[in-house]
This record gives sequence, structure tokens and C-alpha cells, in this order.
Amino acid sequence: MFLPFFENLRKHGVPVSLREFLAFLEGMKAGLATYDVEAFYYLARVSMVKDERNIDKFDRAFAAAFDGLEQISTEQVLEAVDIPQDWLEKLAEKHLSAEERAEIEALGGFDKLMETLKKRLEEQKGRHQGGSKWIGTAGTSPFGAYGYNPEGVRIGQDKSRHQRATKVWDKREFRNLDDTVELGTRNIKVALKRLRRWARDGAAEELDLNGTIRATAEHGYLDVKTRPERRNAVKVLLFLDIGGSMDPHVKVVEELFSAAKSEFKHLEHFYFHNCLYEGVWRDNRRRWDAQTPTHDILRTYGPDYKCIFVGDASMSPYEIAYPGGANEHWNAEAGQVWLERAKDQWQSNLWINPVPEKYWSYTHSIQMVQEIFGPEAMVPMTLEGLSRGIKTLTR
Repeated sequence: MFLPFFENLRKHGVPVSLREFLAFLEGMKAGLATYDVEAFYYLARVSMVKDERNIDKFDRAFAAAFDGLEQISTEQVLEAVDIPQDWLEKLAEKHLSAEERAEIEALGGFDKLMETLKKRLEEQKGRHQGGSKWIGTAGTSPFGAYGYNPEGVRIGQDKSRHQRATKVWDKREFRNLDDTVELGTRNIKVALKRLRRWARDGAAEELDLNGTIRATAEHGYLDVKTRPERRNAVKVLLFLDIGGSMDPHVKVVEELFSAAKSEFKHLEHFYFHNCLYEGVWRDNRRRWDAQTPTHDILRTYGPDYKCIFVGDASMSPYEIAYPGGANEHWNAEAGQVWLERAKDQWQSNLWINPVPEKYWSYTHSIQMVQEIFGPEAMVPMTLEGLSRGIKTLTR
């Protein structure tokens, strides 16, 4: 009966194997999620998702396969009246506190509760809002939805207000971990952490716990020891394309820049437009009167820096291939010459492109930049793309 679920997982791109599916079936057979919808969801997820980037895909597949799983119709409730007593007791043990179970027993037990529910369903006609008796919403009746009663039987509610039966797969809290979505600051930080190479430098400003314990034991009094703080020793040079066709991508580039600044002690950044030429700048308000010659950048920052370009590489091919091809000023040397100089100076380099990878083949200038840096050095601005790029930088 779970084969359609397995097919939905494959359809939504979850790389689930037959072995994992069989492990899930074994868990069901062992009774790990017999009476609990959320337990069933988590059992399926832990059995068949091995990478957090696929959790959102799993949630979408689960929703497609089991849509309406928590919707209980009147007819289904009437059928539920004949549920065995031991089933109800097991469900109560899982979901009700000792005080709530005592309240139910004081009112006549589960049999009385289900008999009353059946009677109310037969008596009531139509929807009821509020109150403490009829089956409805927003009241304190034991039966209905969007209200509260410790003895409650939920009917027709699509989500829980008291977190007793939340449709966790519809919340999709892991959607921003999907490796096909554009990066946000949190995701970028997670990916950039892989570039870290820790070293101790600077003043002694970090508590040396082991050293403190050892010195205190030796001297017989509290002897606090410190040591140089561990810092990320990786040096990054960041070139950010700004203006023109990059305007739609400003937000995500700002997020990348924000995340990069917080992750690296040694980070230098400069702006350019479309292609690297003879001058770059730090302040976009002074891009024409406060440029830094690119030759100075090449001389100042050594080959130990990792160079990252962020841009859509979408421009006229003349801007790359010919002197005078730039659209805002006269460039004495072709953009390709400057890009090749950058590649030679910083051999650990990467180009992050916010344009979806599937469209790259339609833009000639993107292909030209790929030819200069190499196909592996250009990656899309997605979590998967940045992870791929980090591996390129750390080779």
C-alpha cells in the first residue's frame, strides 16, 4: 500500500533506494508508528532521507501521497466509535497526560466519551461555532476543531492550534535547505564554513580551559591561562558585479557579501561592472572618482588569496573580447586580458553566477567566461552550486 508513496518520493527527486524503503516497511511492521500520524511521518523521513537538503523534497512528496491524512469526516468518526478499547488506551498513553486521563476516567471513560460523540453527531445539524456542547469550532466542547478540551476528539481541522497534531510536513521548515533554491544568508554561512582553515594568531584573548585546569592543579590556586584566539586563516578576495543586468540579483549578492564578511577575518572586496577592467572600486557612490587600479590589486594581494567573482557574466561579447568594448568607458585592453591576469595571479578562483545554470548555454558571454576560468570554476548561486565551488577552491 506504500508503493505510491515510494513513487512520489522518486518523482519529487528524493534519492531513495529500495533498501531504505524496505527499512521503512520493517519499521512499520514492528509497530513503531501504528497510532501516531507524526510518528509515521518521522519514521518515513528518518528511514528514507539521508541528506538534509532533501527534506523539503520529502515533505512535498509526503503531502502529495498522503493529502488529507488528518482530515476526519463525520462518517469516519462514526466508524471510529467501534475502535477497540485497547487501541484508545494506547493512544491515550502516548498523547494525554496523567491528569487528562484521570479527567476522562472520572467522566465515564473512553466508552462514555465515544458514545456521547456519536449521540451529538446524530443530534446536531450543520456547523457550530463556539460553545461547550455541540461539535464545532473555537469552543470548549470535547468534539470539534480550533478549541480546547483535554478530552477532545478532533474533527475537520487542518492544523493544530495547541500543537497536538501539527501537520509537520506542510510546515516545510527545511525548504531553505533544498539545494536547488537560491541562497539566503544562513545557507551561505553554512557553505562558507567549509572554507575555514583555523589558526591561532593575535593577542592571548581566549580562555585556555585545559591549561587553566592543569596550572590550577599544579599551583593549588586558581591560575587562569589564555591563548591566542583561533581565527579563520583563509584569505578571500571578492569581486562583485554591480548595476545593469545584476540589479535583479542585488538582494542575494548583498546576502552573500554579508555572510562572507562575518565568516572571514581576511576579506577584501571590490566592485566592477560586467567585466574586470583597469579599475575597480569599494564605494559605489564614488565609482568614477575613487577607483583603485587593478594593477595595484594584482600587486597587493598575493597568490595565497582565494579569488571569488560574483556576477551574471551577461554582457556583449565585445566587452570581453575587444579593447573599447566596455559600455561605460573606453578600455584600452580587452576584458579577457584582465580576467586572465586575475586567473594567473589567484589560481584558486571561482565565479558564482546568480543566473540559473540551465540558461547559461543561451548566453555567449557566459560561455566565454567559462572558457577563461574553466567550466568547473563557474557555479550557480544555489547551496549545491556553492558547495561545489568550495570544493574547487580547496583543491
